[in-house]
Parts: sequence; structure tokens; C-alpha cells
Amino acid sequence: MSVDWAYLYGHPGADPVADRVVLDRGGQRTTLVPVPDESLAAPVAVALVEQGVGLIELCGGFSVQDAARVIAAVDGRVPVGHVTFGAESVRGAAAYSAQFEAEQARDS
Repeated sequence: MSVDWAYLYGHPGADPVADRVVLDRGGQRTTLVPVPDESLAAPVAVALVEQGVGLIELCGGFSVQDAARVIAAVDGRVPVGHVTFGAESVRGAAAYSAQFEAEQARDS
């Protein structure tokens, strides 16, 4: 028997099914699932729960609102964690976000 958990993160243009990565070692299965937009993660999370995932972690790039949508969608069937940044990392996370948004705008 393995322990299954999933980590959801945003990746523009990704397909949550075709682009996922599964690592199954030592009795633990970790599924890395990209979503094209964090606001679309709730139905992906529900499908993962229906497939037997017992815990979901959300990337720190998820807004509190998007995390709340996932939590509501799984309706207590599994725990949902939301990675956050420590106070010492906020400046770096903001710089990363600004660079990402600038590159997205340039590529559009």
C-alpha cells in the first residue's frame, strides 16, 4: 500500500493530466500537477481525491482565494495545505512574481 499525495502548482499552458509527473518510491506516491491557472485547480483537486490522493499541497503562488476554492471543493475529504513564504522570503517572492508577470506580458 502506498501513501498518495499531490502538489499542485501554476504553469501557464499546462495540461493537468498530460503534464503531471508521478514519483512512486518507498511506499509513497507523489504526483506533481501543473494547472494552467490557479483559479482552475479546484476540479483538478477533486479528481485527484477521487483517484485516491490522500493529501493535497498547493504552491505558494496560489492566492488565498484560490486555495479556499480548492479546500471547499474537496469538502474535507482530504487535508489541503497551502505553502506560504516566511517574512524573510516575501521580497524575493515578490521579485519573482514581478519578473514572471513581465515575461508573460512580453510573450503575449
